[in-house]
Amino acid sequence: MTAPETHRSIAPSRLDRTLRVFTQVRAGEGAPALLLIASVFLILCAYYVLKTVREGLILTGGMAGLRGDELKVYAAGLMALLLLAVIPAYGALADRVGRLRLLNVSYAVVLGCLGGFYALGQAGAPIGLAFFVWLGIVSVFLVAQFWSYANDVFDAEQGKRLFAVVAIGGAAGAIAGPRIAGLAGTYPLLVVAGGLLAAALALLNVVDRLQAGRRPALPAPAEPIGGPGGFALVLRDRYLLCIAGAALVANLVNTTGEFVLSSYAADLARDVEGEAERREVIKAFYADFFFWVNLASFLVQSFLVSRIIGRIGIRGALYVLPALALGAYALVAMVGGLGLVRVAKTAENATDYSLQNTVRQSLFLPTARAVKYKAKAAVDTFFVRFGDMLSAILVGVALHSFGASGRQLALVNVGLIAVWLLLVAGIARRHAALDPAAPALALPATSPAPVISVAAGARS
Repeated sequence: MTAPETHRSIAPSRLDRTLRVFTQVRAGEGAPALLLIASVFLILCAYYVLKTVREGLILTGGMAGLRGDELKVYAAGLMALLLLAVIPAYGALADRVGRLRLLNVSYAVVLGCLGGFYALGQAGAPIGLAFFVWLGIVSVFLVAQFWSYANDVFDAEQGKRLFAVVAIGGAAGAIAGPRIAGLAGTYPLLVVAGGLLAAALALLNVVDRLQAGRRPALPAPAEPIGGPGGFALVLRDRYLLCIAGAALVANLVNTTGEFVLSSYAADLARDVEGEAERREVIKAFYADFFFWVNLASFLVQSFLVSRIIGRIGIRGALYVLPALALGAYALVAMVGGLGLVRVAKTAENATDYSLQNTVRQSLFLPTARAVKYKAKAAVDTFFVRFGDMLSAILVGVALHSFGASGRQLALVNVGLIAVWLLLVAGIARRHAALDPAAPALALPATSPAPVISVAAGARS
């Protein structure tokens, strides 16, 4: 019996019908979708609690003659270097354990580290740089791992319909996180975030048991992921290379824009006396900024994403964020000013966290299981953080060799976005070969692209 026939054999529940406000939900899909919504809500809520803490710690704690806003950009290079070791280690673990053990071990390590940072912070140790680097690695890993898991427990047809509604949970969590951050001091928030992540892990374990009963063909929880390593998978296939390249350039653009915003945020606290007081001013600025970004993201995710993808398809939706960023940075380069920079970053980040995020996760639906876990982890962590590292180099050279202003850095971003658009065109062409049934805008005729077999994980 096929999956669609199974859905039609039972009546839709009230939950199934309720979720149809956002996208097409078939009978029996509401419960696992809701649990995943709740899980990603808790993950993103915890991340934004920690991200708000991170900004105060890093921006008030310079090092080696570098200001905090510069230091946080340069720290991205250290993340990329560490990921060269972390990704192979993660792949080796995935070769030996199933998806549930992979989740449980990963979260146990994260929760242990949070306990360590809490103890060090309470003891007065300077943890700003170490915490910034750690969170930069952990945050992308946990989010990438969640979507790898969602790709595994939903089939490709379900993912196309349900990812938009599942992502609403992340958008809502991103709104709640900064508000929770305002309820406690810097270090107690580490404990709060740990509790949120533990609850998310519990829900993911429930989802696995629920889906195992509904989908007999689902790989067993203890079945190792297997396959080549993440870097090997990316480097041998043009589709994955284009995705990795686009992720790198997109993050290079975004992080360079974040530096422009951070420099303004640091200026807000420049005349405030006392490190703790400056930290709280910056924390309040970012809490407010994150709130408005994430509110916009939530509204777009809830009411526009599934409609946009339904109208122009996954491949057409790939072009939305780079086109928006092109216009935003062109305006910043011409006009400048804190107000415009904040509006531009709000629009860019809100689109990135909603539409772009859903499209990015959907690109892995027609791929093999090893690609979903290993190649996706490599793309969403190393290539993203390598983009951060290139931004650190770009910002360092621009500031210290040319004395560039924020407006000039925005102009550099305009040129980078042109490269991003070329990579998006390559992704769209190759996605058409992988999933020709998915609706898309008309594309120029091209030769067939290498296809990653869903069954075997090899190129045909």
